[in-house]
Amino acid sequence: MPEPAEGGIAPPQHKAVRSDAFEELFTNEYGRVVAVANRVLGDRGEAEDVAQEVFLDFHRRHRPDAGFAGAWLHQAAVHTSLNRLRSRRRREKRELTQALAERPAPPDDPARLAEVAEQRETVRHALTRLRPKAAAVLILRYSGLSYAEVGAALQVGTGQVGTLLRRAEQALKKELEVGTPV
Repeated sequence: MPEPAEGGIAPPQHKAVRSDAFEELFTNEYGRVVAVANRVLGDRGEAEDVAQEVFLDFHRRHRPDAGFAGAWLHQAAVHTSLNRLRSRRRREKRELTQALAERPAPPDDPARLAEVAEQRETVRHALTRLRPKAAAVLILRYSGLSYAEVGAALQVGTGQVGTLLRRAEQALKKELEVGTPV
């Protein structure tokens, strides 16, 4: 294997190998990272932005062939999405306060669609009030990851995932019962 060039910069062939490995990682994990982010955010476009941010962050910090790559990407997608959701909520609250005085109420949507949208927003809001690990286990599991994949993402044993999931579901239920409306 060639030695690094002067100044610690890898020769071009090392960069090509790293690039190929990253491309493979991206191809294998992108869809699932977007799905996890979309589950939290409910917005495919924003979920794709989160995925891009997560992959860039991973590329800057880690080798693409790291054994923990998939788990790291999924966990980062959860945290980045929750942060965006919290930020969005603060921004929406500010904008709503400003807009209420400026414009009339929007026309009513069909009752069922409004109810479903409200329920989703209530659940998202409750997720932001949970501990990060509890929110992460719920999001990862309900995004279709197996117990083993959830365990790897959260760096816990597969056997612990069921317990964490049950406790997180109970915490979410409690938040939904006592939480404030959106």
